[in-house]
Amino acid sequence: MLKGKHIILGITGSIAAYKAAVLCRLLVREGAEVRVVMTPLAKQFITPLTMATLSKHPILVEFFNPENGEWNSHVSLGEWADCLLIAPATANTLAKMVHGIADNLLLTTYLSARSAVAVAPAMDLDMYAHPATQRNLDELRSRGVAVVEPAEGELASGLSGKGRMSEPEDIVRFVDALLSEKKKSLSGKRYVVTAGATIEAIDPVRFISNHSTGKMGYAIASALAARGASVTLVSGRTTLPVPAGVERLDVLSADEMYRATVEAFADADGAVMCAAVADYTPAEVADRKLKKSDDDMVIRLRRTRDIAAELGRTKGGRILVGFALETDNEAANAADKLRRKNFDFVVLNSLRDAGAGFRGDTNKITLIDHAGEEPLPLMSKSEAAERIVDKIENITTARA
Repeated sequence: MLKGKHIILGITGSIAAYKAAVLCRLLVREGAEVRVVMTPLAKQFITPLTMATLSKHPILVEFFNPENGEWNSHVSLGEWADCLLIAPATANTLAKMVHGIADNLLLTTYLSARSAVAVAPAMDLDMYAHPATQRNLDELRSRGVAVVEPAEGELASGLSGKGRMSEPEDIVRFVDALLSEKKKSLSGKRYVVTAGATIEAIDPVRFISNHSTGKMGYAIASALAARGASVTLVSGRTTLPVPAGVERLDVLSADEMYRATVEAFADADGAVMCAAVADYTPAEVADRKLKKSDDDMVIRLRRTRDIAAELGRTKGGRILVGFALETDNEAANAADKLRRKNFDFVVLNSLRDAGAGFRGDTNKITLIDHAGEEPLPLMSKSEAAERIVDKIENITTARA
């Protein structure tokens, strides 16, 4: 899908710059024409000769060629590109992008770009988690900059956590999806996506919940919106920003999610049930904090209303996708859920698979429908979302 696309690959001063060589090679292999712009500090991490060889074009660093005075026009670069991809993107560069600082050729090119812009952050975990960096990323997202979420793992500092630049293969897929014409293939369609964990109050202080962060559901909502669909995201409590082009309805309890989802589904063409909804809720909620005693405490629970089953009962010819997170008899349990709740397909993941499940940025899923199973390898949650939306799109096309 990148054949003939013009991509500016911006490289900043990060130890992750070595991955830019592989990234450039993959982009060229996919048929893209790549021009590389490096910050002066980036040359300390990877040589311009390496990038020139891989991109098959001279590398741009300075505003002009000091040998002959030839001007490197950031305006022309911005007009030429279909996508400006900055990978790796340091905390320093992200901050300068937010504030419009133009002290190198890459930043002036960003300010002149009329194309899609994507950044792949790379930094130590504390720098990435710092409120200043998170505010900068949120601000860039609000301006339409696509962010390739960093992965978790061992960092150059020796620490382990979130901040590793996403792998080159994942970044290529991200750019492919960003530039693909299939982005608008669901234009005119309306989908409901549920995401995150529900909270069931015990008293004004305590509650019952689970470990869901909402990342998978938010990635699906973002992927649907990117293809032109109108998306209503019914979300439990989360710290995630609202995806671009998505309407979010905030809820807390399973009952609130039930009411909001059923109402939104009335005017929808389909729904993706990704939320981790509580199956049980306290039968009685204390109006004051329950004090501890020397005795055991017994909390009586009652069954919550089944949102997916209700939508399956009323769906008619609409598309309904379910999720099954299992720890044993995975495929059999997912297939049973597919039948009982009238899903078109179920997304199965297992807590026994490394890299799958809650909190992480990757997932290992199997798509199960009435015709069989399609196991997928470990991939980023954004890529998994694209594969799920691909299947939704195929069903939509087949029924048209």
